[in-house]
Amino acid sequence: MDLHQTGTETARKQPREVRRAQLIEATIEVIATRGYARATLAEVARLAGLAHGLVNFHFKTKDLLLSETLAYLWEEYRQNWGAALAAAGKDPAHQLNALIHADFAPAICTPARQGAWAAFWAEAQCRPLYQEKCAMNDLAYIGHLESICADLLGQRDIRSVRAARVIRVTLEGVWMDMITQSSPYSRDEALATVLAVAASFFPSRFGGDGSVLPLGL
Repeated sequence: MDLHQTGTETARKQPREVRRAQLIEATIEVIATRGYARATLAEVARLAGLAHGLVNFHFKTKDLLLSETLAYLWEEYRQNWGAALAAAGKDPAHQLNALIHADFAPAICTPARQGAWAAFWAEAQCRPLYQEKCAMNDLAYIGHLESICADLLGQRDIRSVRAARVIRVTLEGVWMDMITQSSPYSRDEALATVLAVAASFFPSRFGGDGSVLPLGL
């Protein structure tokens, strides 16, 4: 019995949404290892354990598959930080702490997802695609972050905008560091780095160890 054929037959019988998710997860892995331009439908199908024809059935073209993969990644990211923010309560220090920790959640902060995000960011030809799929969500995230920083500073002004910007680009920067350094630091060290930035802007609410300090200390 051909085990590969048996596995393909089993995969073909799975529900449509399960197969789509399999293909998108495989695409994330392929983009992370081969890059945006060198990703192929054949490699995605092979990694997903599905017939090449099923990739075409679900996504028709490589461009559509990449577009849907980017939308999937961003929706996953949005739900992750949205849930963290909703659970944080009304204290802006806890809200900021939750947003920072959300970027290092084990399900989000993986080498494959970091690599895929980096590929989408770096590939010039997909910038219009990124703007189409992610621009409004980016603005929503930035708006929340700026509002939190304004609450921590007591007013919304250029300082709160710049604090939010520095924290955001530091988050993006340590993600890039984690996949480009020859000896990358750990997820915990990356988290500690961003919390150190928060402590530098808001020393009355964040301790040197990254912990949130009670009001009035």
